[in-house]
Amino acid sequence: MSDHPLNLEPFWMPFTANRQFKAQPRLLESAEGMYYRSMDGHKILDGTAGLWCVNAGHSRQAITTAVSEQIAKLDYAPSFQMGHPLPFRLAKKLVELTPAGLDHVFFTNSGSEAVDTALKIALAYQQARGFGRKQRLIGREKGYHGVGFGGISVGGLANNRKAFGNGLTGTAHLSHTLRRENAFSRGLPEEGAEIADQFEQIIALNDAATIAAVIVEPVAGSAGVIVPPQGYLERIREICTEHDILLIFDEVITGYGRLGAAFATTKFGVTPDIITTAKGLTNGALPMGAVFVSDQIHSAFMQGPENVIELFHGYTYSAHPVAAAAALATIDIYAAEDLFQRAADISGYFEEAVHSLANCRNVIDIRNFGLMAAVELAPRQDASGTRGYDVFNSCFFEQNVLVRVTADTIALSPPLIIEKQQIDEIVENLGAVINATK
Repeated sequence: MSDHPLNLEPFWMPFTANRQFKAQPRLLESAEGMYYRSMDGHKILDGTAGLWCVNAGHSRQAITTAVSEQIAKLDYAPSFQMGHPLPFRLAKKLVELTPAGLDHVFFTNSGSEAVDTALKIALAYQQARGFGRKQRLIGREKGYHGVGFGGISVGGLANNRKAFGNGLTGTAHLSHTLRRENAFSRGLPEEGAEIADQFEQIIALNDAATIAAVIVEPVAGSAGVIVPPQGYLERIREICTEHDILLIFDEVITGYGRLGAAFATTKFGVTPDIITTAKGLTNGALPMGAVFVSDQIHSAFMQGPENVIELFHGYTYSAHPVAAAAALATIDIYAAEDLFQRAADISGYFEEAVHSLANCRNVIDIRNFGLMAAVELAPRQDASGTRGYDVFNSCFFEQNVLVRVTADTIALSPPLIIEKQQIDEIVENLGAVINATK
């Protein structure tokens, strides 16, 4: 155990090897702009936007002021049969960013809640319109959709599922799109759109009349930045439309500028029926999620007596006033600084820099799109994940750079405010560590 002055033992940390961490803790004390500061005083360049969420950079004064003023004015208000002005204002701003027809927003407190909300809406929608047999939910291998029981059931990461029972019944999974022949592709791989046709096999096996929805990440983030082949998402959309199946885009990571547009749906020109978002919604300042639904879905619920609750679902902290204030301030920053376009403009430089690591020691693939990238390393024999962890740890302690690790893949997703010299610094230091790691 570490001799750190803090008592680290009581906190059971999420998604963390607790004993390993507490023996050599990586503790952050403050943050501003592109940088964290560790408890021992080191300035840490943030190559991950916190956890894919601090898109506008850290400690933005406008967000701090909005939160401080709001908590002093109205610290909490229920949203069950009550309301306050902020979520109505926020919803109006948000639907201005989505494609036409996605004009209604349901607020949650996280990406996990957003996913479970989307799945419940999909099932309830099918029942509301008289298609009660449509109960099956389709996910994808290597997909990450949060940690609720709905999310892990449609998710495709074994470690997130195997300890928690059978999950939801009746789920199925599309094949993932990671192909070794597409290694080192820049942006969308040219080959592999036909992988989407496996969806037709699932439909043939289970009958479209039993399938409510399919959920995919436009770019899979947590599994290691798995980029869709050209035409893949378009084909998934075509199949959904042909068979009357709802398409859900999980944009918890890709939303709010990460790909150089407000949402991946805009970037790819493919419109789903439901979008889940969180993370960048409040710039990571406070927990909040938002689920966008099509007018058609929303309208199906707005039938029958007007005094009857249309959707028996929600959370104590849905549309929390302080979170809503943070989100409003965040959206204003994105617009005022044109950060979505800024991400698009600098993404080419980011791509060139990241792919300069192709000849580094043990690198077997590099994937990128927008301001997301992954550098995949060959695993050590009988010790999968250890090489990636060593690179992650050395970047932090030796190079003062924060990267993300998943197995033997290093992921980068910097704040959208990043400058070219900071891209260079991240990549140069990461390359030095990779080459020094056996």
